[in-house]
Amino acid sequence: MGKALSLGRAGLPPALLELCQRLSSAGHGAWLVGGCVRDSLRAQLTGPAAPGSWQAKDWDLASDATPEQVMRLFRRVIPTGVDHGTVTVLLPGMQVEVTTLRTEVGYADGRRPDQVDFVHSIEEDLARRDFTVNAIAFEPRAEALIDPFGGLDDLRSRRLRAVGDPARRFAEDGLRVLRAARFVAALEFELDADTASAIRPSLDTYRQVSAERIRDEWNKALCTRQPSRAFRVMHEHGLLDITAPELAALALRSAAGEDRLSLALRRTDLCAVPELRLAALLRELGPDASSSAELADALLVRLRYSNAERKAVGRALRFAELPLDPEPSDAGLRRWLRDLGPTEYRALCTLERADLEAREQGPAGAALPARRAALERLEQRAAAELERKPALSLSDLALDGKALMTELGMSPGPQIGRLLAALLDQVIEQPELNTKERLIERARRWGD
Repeated sequence: MGKALSLGRAGLPPALLELCQRLSSAGHGAWLVGGCVRDSLRAQLTGPAAPGSWQAKDWDLASDATPEQVMRLFRRVIPTGVDHGTVTVLLPGMQVEVTTLRTEVGYADGRRPDQVDFVHSIEEDLARRDFTVNAIAFEPRAEALIDPFGGLDDLRSRRLRAVGDPARRFAEDGLRVLRAARFVAALEFELDADTASAIRPSLDTYRQVSAERIRDEWNKALCTRQPSRAFRVMHEHGLLDITAPELAALALRSAAGEDRLSLALRRTDLCAVPELRLAALLRELGPDASSSAELADALLVRLRYSNAERKAVGRALRFAELPLDPEPSDAGLRRWLRDLGPTEYRALCTLERADLEAREQGPAGAALPARRAALERLEQRAAAELERKPALSLSDLALDGKALMTELGMSPGPQIGRLLAALLDQVIEQPELNTKERLIERARRWGD
């Protein structure tokens, strides 16, 4: 039977218990549902969490009270989704989504139900949910778990299984096939065979999912311990062919005894910095750094990533080829830091280290000690150089355009900018030139 699982009232926030009590006093039922129940039970299976305890990031409550009834009972309520039965109750130090028990009928757009009917049975409400581990409810007053679809057994078996008919569940909301991939990574579960076999027949519904919703699921997957688990499911069942064919195409390119997609997924797992994982995943879309950056940017535009996110990924990919062989001179190192930006070198070194580890763990088991040593030297040299605070931008020069015009009697114009840029080039070659007197002397010499 395995480890006994249970939840109790004792670990619940007092404000949440008071909310449930007020609903009960008004004649309404209240059940905790969704991730707070799943994650708390899972914590008992995978860690030191004691039976009855809670490990929840947020709280979702199902009730047979209608949104209007909830809003009459509580003073501070946000009508977040009244048409679909959801309001958010603001409590001291927390907020709780309260959703009326419901069934859903028809999904013409592959996302939203055509009709929502409020019901009084928690079992009917759980039947509309996506996966069995998300279809477990807890009733605080009786301290009872309601598990009509075997979610507890699936938690113990580490199995992700759709509620009821998986084809029907996936047809209701096209995003659910992508959520399946994400939960395989987030929960570190295996995908149930019948659930997996229903994904490809549901891809037409998946095609209707908005880019923003797909982007959000990608980001959640990239924050898991092993994002590769999610992206493998996406690849094996055709989701990548629809969303990111340029990424799926890496499976057709091979090197060192494996396909490039496998290398990219392993590199993504090994890149411990979540902000860099997208760059790690997309690093080899093209034959070189520049084309990879262009292809990655086109994909990120399609997925509605922000300009800031696109800029960060693009910089990481354009500068992915580090100056390791041959190693740069001191001036060459300063030019690299100038072009890259002085705060970015550590991120690129982290990305390169993940790539080296991924290659070393590949089928060929390529040992790359010389490149590892060169990477360590580059990182140490860059840190030491930045400690000396070299001039890497025009603002670091010992004089500005105004002082230059005053000293040389020049008028404003583009020639000032060109002269300052030339002076910066000189200072990067010879940092000792960065004094006002020497820069004026050098500028006068060029003006003669």
